[in-house]
Amino acid sequence: MPSFRLGPDLHDLRSRVLVMGILNRTPDSFYDRGATYGLDALLRRADRIGSEGADILDVGGVKAGPGPDVGEAEELDRVVPAIGALRARFDIAISCDTWRASVLEAACSAGASVGNDISGFADPAYLAVAARSGASVVATHIRLRPRVPDPEPRYTDLLGEVRAFLLDRAARAQAAGIPADRIAVDAGLDLGKTATQSALLLRESDTLAATGYTLLLSASNKRFLGDLLDLAVDERRDASLAAVAYGVAHGCRIVRVHDVLGTVRVCRTVEALLEADASTPSAAPAGRGRAPVAR
Repeated sequence: MPSFRLGPDLHDLRSRVLVMGILNRTPDSFYDRGATYGLDALLRRADRIGSEGADILDVGGVKAGPGPDVGEAEELDRVVPAIGALRARFDIAISCDTWRASVLEAACSAGASVGNDISGFADPAYLAVAARSGASVVATHIRLRPRVPDPEPRYTDLLGEVRAFLLDRAARAQAAGIPADRIAVDAGLDLGKTATQSALLLRESDTLAATGYTLLLSASNKRFLGDLLDLAVDERRDASLAAVAYGVAHGCRIVRVHDVLGTVRVCRTVEALLEADASTPSAAPAGRGRAPVAR
């Protein structure tokens, strides 16, 4: 199981999952509809989720889905002052959810230590900026590019193609000078995937975790859960927590979520179950085998 570095701190992920709390500095987020767009509101939420146990604060200034154009200057204005204010108030690692190298560079200067890029490093300068800044990165699979509708995504071999993409992006990051313990991979659920395709990738988390890189799960309140279970956005909390529990049991070691308190409780529970399984290999009665628990 890999380790993951947040700034100067190296986290052993063999028995500990990192919880990344979402902070949307956008007026049109699919989930909160701008509830933390204002800086004061964002700082209040950061204080809350920090007290609930968030290990990382993930600040984003542009939503992933289609919507009005947000230029570089506007994204910088949304993200950089927020990160500076968070760094001044909280001793918690900060991630910048951006696919622009210029925004990542400014965010790192303001105090961020992670670049969470859903574009798969489409900006050719992104990895060089991350390496120069000493930032960790998240390589996310996407079929087209952020903000572009992809209503009928098709794959010949979904799992194989996503795995190959992530390994390629991780290799590019290492070639740019970013060590393996600063690289996480994310299957990109809902990003160019149908509900069924996203569910399959979550189900196959073991395979993606076996790449050797830290596997990040971002399933919180996402469309695929709503489509599969016929749930509105504000009805997906239980499904999101179930997705976290499954993902952690099958190798995910960073979980990006809206409900930090519930997720922390789920993660600590699953961690305890996995640790109990590891420490008591002969607990099953003779003649009654147990299915192995993936780690």
